Amino acid sequence: MDATVQHRVVFDFEIGFGNGGGLRGWDFRLDIEGRDIDDAALARRIVEDMRLLMVETVRVRNKRIVAEPHKRAAAASQGEQRQ
Repeated sequence: MDATVQHRVVFDFEIGFGNGGGLRGWDFRLDIEGRDIDDAALARRIVEDMRLLMVETVRVRNKRIVAEPHKRAAAASQGEQRQ
């Protein structure tokens, strides 16, 4: 097995806020370390990465792991090249 293979999680989510309102996303993708991420850890990542406040609930659905290159590393290196 190739140790350099990178994985991303593809999923749908629904976030409810304690002060009202909500946020939904579908076919959302996040880079992950390793080959899996549990729903609780994924929920924390969504909230932290989006810098959301007053989150009351996070529901994750249709989660699947895909083998594809991480996008953050590519975006960061492109930003460095522009400077």
